[in-house]
Amino acid sequence: MLDNKERMKIPRQRMPEQEPEVRAKNFSEVPFGYTPELARLEANRCLQCKKPKCIAGCPVEIDIPAFVQLISDGDFIGAARKLKERNSLPAVCGRVCPQEDQCEMVCVVGRKHEPVAIGRLERFAADWERGNGEVFIPEKAPSTGKRVAVVGSGPGGLTLAGDLILKGHEVTIFEALHKPGGVLIYGIPEFRLPKDIVQAEVNYLERLGVKIEVNCVIGKIETVDELLQEYDAVFLGLGAGLPQFLNVPGENLSGIYSANEYLTRANLMKAYLFPEYDTPIARGRNVAVFGGGNVAMDAARTALRLGADEVRIIYRRTRAEMPARIEEIQHAEEEGVQFHLLTAPIGFFGNDDGWVTGIECLRMELGEPDESGRRRPIPIKGSEFKLECDLAVVAIGAGANPLLTTTTPGLELNQRGYIVADPETGKTSKEGVWAGGDIVTGSATVILAMGAGRKAANSIHEYLMNKPEKRAPSSPTRMTAAR
Repeated sequence: MLDNKERMKIPRQRMPEQEPEVRAKNFSEVPFGYTPELARLEANRCLQCKKPKCIAGCPVEIDIPAFVQLISDGDFIGAARKLKERNSLPAVCGRVCPQEDQCEMVCVVGRKHEPVAIGRLERFAADWERGNGEVFIPEKAPSTGKRVAVVGSGPGGLTLAGDLILKGHEVTIFEALHKPGGVLIYGIPEFRLPKDIVQAEVNYLERLGVKIEVNCVIGKIETVDELLQEYDAVFLGLGAGLPQFLNVPGENLSGIYSANEYLTRANLMKAYLFPEYDTPIARGRNVAVFGGGNVAMDAARTALRLGADEVRIIYRRTRAEMPARIEEIQHAEEEGVQFHLLTAPIGFFGNDDGWVTGIECLRMELGEPDESGRRRPIPIKGSEFKLECDLAVVAIGAGANPLLTTTTPGLELNQRGYIVADPETGKTSKEGVWAGGDIVTGSATVILAMGAGRKAANSIHEYLMNKPEKRAPSSPTRMTAAR
């Protein structure tokens, strides 16, 4: 047994990963993950605080000291099962959640040293369970006879489905695309979140009894009101998938993508494996990516792996204001992505064939903070300059797709088109309908969407247990989605 002084002397353990010059040319996952020896050494850094702040820092309130202690003891399967008491997607969260801004930010060890690597330990435990074929299927509560429809198979919908199926309810997920996973499958690249990890998490839910229907666009082939005729409750976790653009001259030139399309082609539709997968994608030599978030980093690093000679991130603030994870910015820099900061695009120009050949930009300086708390970028007069590019990706955020909301009367929206929902329960203005994740908050993190799914699951369970039995409809109302 180590005392706290000895624990504090253990340095934070680096996770082995591919070298930058190697990984920039492949789509394999960048980090290799902890070995059992490294995981136990890192777990030994935890002080096992009597009043751990890390639990409150986690949106799904994982018992972090408990699972870390199990790793320290060498009980890796026990650690994975402890994680799954609160988190149905630990292998995903261990890879893409911003632990540095949540659980690790309040870690007591982090006051004087680097915090315990909670996310890396979570990844290790989940991978160990999956890799050793010991995925535990918990016992479900007796059937309640209640049915819940979940629109969207992103992290919020998957979390809610996992919670409610264990409580004895029947759950069906409706996914618009041809594979479940939402942003986890179409938005995050293979080198950051391998698709077999997401598929394994989805398979786990299916083994629990969750039904998943793909190619099912709710709002088009079927409305929320029609779902309510067949189901006792509906959860809307459809994300924020409407691309935002720069709205500058020349943006309609060929060779300019939204990040949504660019990453969906590369990730879900595997364009990087063309012609093995028949999904073409433009492969620029001189690529410009606009934005400073994780999506911008993903797009830039994808372009590099698709053969670009030069990739630039163009961002109108400084690195300190970038919303991307520090780790993602560092990985991009190590791989050779160039950063043009305090720079804003004011127009594109192209050739006679209608293809983009360059961008006109303007230098910026920072003024007073805006409503986001970040200093507002202010144009510097007369600072215009041009950059060449043959491919551009706009990654400045996404809005609420109106397809479902415009076909759902009685559903209150805010001024930006997002669904209004109680932050503690997920209840909307429409009876029997809950919502959570990016369709409520705008683009946010995986773990926050999962937290919203968990809160909504608890609220829906309470609602269902106090709701009278629903009479079966006299005739089926739901159309079968194309397979």
